[in-house]
Amino acid sequence: MKKTITQLALLLSISLVAQQQIKQIDSIVNSKINVNDPGLAVGIIKDGTIIYEKYRGLSNLQHQVKFDEKTRSNIASTAKQFTALMVLDLSLNNKLNLDDDIRKYLPKLYEKVTDKIRVRHLLNHTSGIRDYVELLDLEGDVWWRRFGYDNDDVLELLQKQEELGFKPGTTYSYSNSNYNVLAKIIEKITGDTFSAYSKTFFENLGMNETSFVERYMKVIPNRANPYSDWGRGEWWEVPTVTKTNGEGFLYTTLKDQLTYEMAVQNAKRDKNRLLIESQKPIPNSDITTYGFGLELESRLGRTAVHHSGGTYGFHSQTYRFPEEQLTVFIMSNNGNISSNLIAKQIAEILLPKSNKKIAYDKQFYQKNNEDNVTILGKYIYPNEDKIVEIIDKEGKIFWQERNFTVGMVSEDKNVFSFTNNTKLKVVFYEDKMTEYYTSGKTMIYNRIEESSISLADLEASVGTYNNKELDINFDLKLTKENNLKLKLSTDKGFNDVIVYNKQYLQANNFFLKVKKDQFNRVTELLLTYGRAKNIRFIKKTNLKFQPKIETDNGSINVTTIGAKDGETSDILLTKNYPNGNEIWFKTFGGSSYDKASSILATEDGYLIVGSTSSYGNGNYDMFVIKTDKKGNKIWQNTYGDFYNEYGYSAEKTDTGYLIKGTIQDCTSNSDVFNRTCTTNVWFVSIDKKGNKISSKVLEEFK
Repeated sequence: MKKTITQLALLLSISLVAQQQIKQIDSIVNSKINVNDPGLAVGIIKDGTIIYEKYRGLSNLQHQVKFDEKTRSNIASTAKQFTALMVLDLSLNNKLNLDDDIRKYLPKLYEKVTDKIRVRHLLNHTSGIRDYVELLDLEGDVWWRRFGYDNDDVLELLQKQEELGFKPGTTYSYSNSNYNVLAKIIEKITGDTFSAYSKTFFENLGMNETSFVERYMKVIPNRANPYSDWGRGEWWEVPTVTKTNGEGFLYTTLKDQLTYEMAVQNAKRDKNRLLIESQKPIPNSDITTYGFGLELESRLGRTAVHHSGGTYGFHSQTYRFPEEQLTVFIMSNNGNISSNLIAKQIAEILLPKSNKKIAYDKQFYQKNNEDNVTILGKYIYPNEDKIVEIIDKEGKIFWQERNFTVGMVSEDKNVFSFTNNTKLKVVFYEDKMTEYYTSGKTMIYNRIEESSISLADLEASVGTYNNKELDINFDLKLTKENNLKLKLSTDKGFNDVIVYNKQYLQANNFFLKVKKDQFNRVTELLLTYGRAKNIRFIKKTNLKFQPKIETDNGSINVTTIGAKDGETSDILLTKNYPNGNEIWFKTFGGSSYDKASSILATEDGYLIVGSTSSYGNGNYDMFVIKTDKKGNKIWQNTYGDFYNEYGYSAEKTDTGYLIKGTIQDCTSNSDVFNRTCTTNVWFVSIDKKGNKISSKVLEEFK
């Protein structure tokens, strides 16, 4: 009898705790929106059973329609798990292989890319395929304004892309395009439209009120409308005019989602292989933090499977805690609240206290006390789209990213935490810094070269750049104050450019990586815009060598001047005042054509690099002239053979100089009409007196 009373008391205690938790959850939900605001739906599954289901607010403000169990709301990117589930199902039924190259099904995609782009690369966002949303934005007309824009349009856009943002399988970069492509692959394999195939798939899951959008004007029964005030203080609605799917635009009810969540929780009991495998990392992938349309990183100090979605006013959040058999699902048409925040608050109430200790990556404990490590400086995240500066302000250390600055607290010689998060650690090493998270996750930033930026460096980047895949340009210009400005051809005005060093620039939301040729000329810029990585813009103007050197009291310039009769040319060297007026000049050359390409400052004067047909062995030879500080010639020399050799630029070396240019080779010395000639990059090493030490022929010059 005593035992029975004890058990009853325990059950009553558990019941009281559960009731108290429900009251807390109700309080959270009720506090987020008023009954006449856009709506919110919350569902909770525990141990395979629904323990909470609540609706609040309106699905349609105009007609004052309640958000209830019949309401179908757009869960946006949370839909990706279902597209991935269809692909996994086809794989388990041997209708595709996750290691298949996507060109097996869509041969017109990325025809020039030689690396394999595998189906599994699409699933966990490691394909390198750029996000169509950012690509359309760069074209000057955002996706949500394009009436009737669908997956065929996405594919047409991607077919114009000749390159990927990175080598497949090497980097995680979330891209909606991956799931549009997966939808097209499903169509190729099944022979059915994606919307029709997915509808049958959902029905087999018991989700009869769930479907991807088919046509943007087609009526969806009980459909919620998306709302936000966007800071205006009044509700605004964004009409849905596109019809892409696979990546999102899945309309569903809370009832259907809870049906699916129960099936996931009960998958092991029911021996449902498809649902069991869908919650794991993708086989053969180096990326294990994202799987079949699901994020797999820990949350709230626990093992978790989760995903969020957001499309303007619509948003959703799934949190699954498999070890606790707990799932929280939120969906809403209210853009003023956060599904993610609500889901976290609810999960914190329901989750038992964790006994797990903080477990940083093992390297944190092995190498966290190095001596004489430089902390201040600039660091780049491996995806090369974010620069972090560690700065000192009045003796205090700060982490700074463009418009975000946070204080750092020293815990040891090279170990820091943040003033707003003491559990997040940063350790500085010789050439990098690493962020250590309590989950064991790490983020490694590489220190970048702190190179001084000269006016010549800035001038070298000025020009017009073109991307033929999107058919857009951007211009870089230099102001009178020597500040760089950038304007995209689809933008109205110029944006300020932050110059981090000779290699990295930032303009508004554009991260730019400078690429130079063998002669140190800026030839292209790789532009990263959000989820669109490393878009190649080729320079079309001002592709020059360096004919100018800034000095303390003006400049030194070298150029080519032609004779009045046009039959000869000479090299002109001038020293100028800051306003451009000439102080002195010198000329160099012989009886034929002599041309200047660039000039290099030396300790005792200048080195002029060009080409000559007045001197040397062949038609044109590489031509180098050494002068003193007043422009007086100390020596000159030529380098070359029978055909055409041109000098373009020079660099200082320990033994003298490295002259960079081109060398020509032909199949015949006499038959000029039938011979073939090739021109290759040619580096010539000389000593300080102009004597040739060695030379090397490199790749073909383009």
